[in-house]
Amino acid sequence: MFTFANANANGFHAKTESEKVYQTTFTTESLQHEFSVIRLWEQPPSDFLSTPGLLPFAVLSATENKVATLQLEAAAVDKIADRRTQSNIAAASAILAGLVLEKDVIERLFRRDIMRESVIYQQIKTEGKEEGREEGREEGSQQKAHEIAQNLIAEGMTVEAIARITGLSVEVVQQLQQGESENQK
Repeated sequence: MFTFANANANGFHAKTESEKVYQTTFTTESLQHEFSVIRLWEQPPSDFLSTPGLLPFAVLSATENKVATLQLEAAAVDKIADRRTQSNIAAASAILAGLVLEKDVIERLFRRDIMRESVIYQQIKTEGKEEGREEGREEGSQQKAHEIAQNLIAEGMTVEAIARITGLSVEVVQQLQQGESENQK
């Protein structure tokens, strides 16, 4: 279980004081489950730095110097022979480091070219492009509705009819109408 609370004054996530991180059982009427919780912030960084798949967690461990630990992490990532594994571990390391360190520190230690090959990076990039396209379509649609409304205002159509035809609110059409009448003065 990896539990962090709300962001602290620096904008980073802080360790929680919740007793749930010490909970080792889950019980309902018909089920009882026992488990162990590994609190990353109590583990030594060496536990994570010696295994490539655990490298991203090292910066969240019990270390006095998170920047120095991230430097060790970055050096270990550079030694990973398989390029795809290297890029995925680098991206995961950068993402988790973002919980406790400033962006510029992370960027200084991890090469962007390697992280860009990561499947996570590619997924985030694809999602960002799709969101951008959707926002662009929405803005274009709104702009076209405004243009149509302005043309209908110039033709003398009623505000209510323009709102119904364009899908704009009556208030927006009235604002456009006021702007149109000010432009004619």
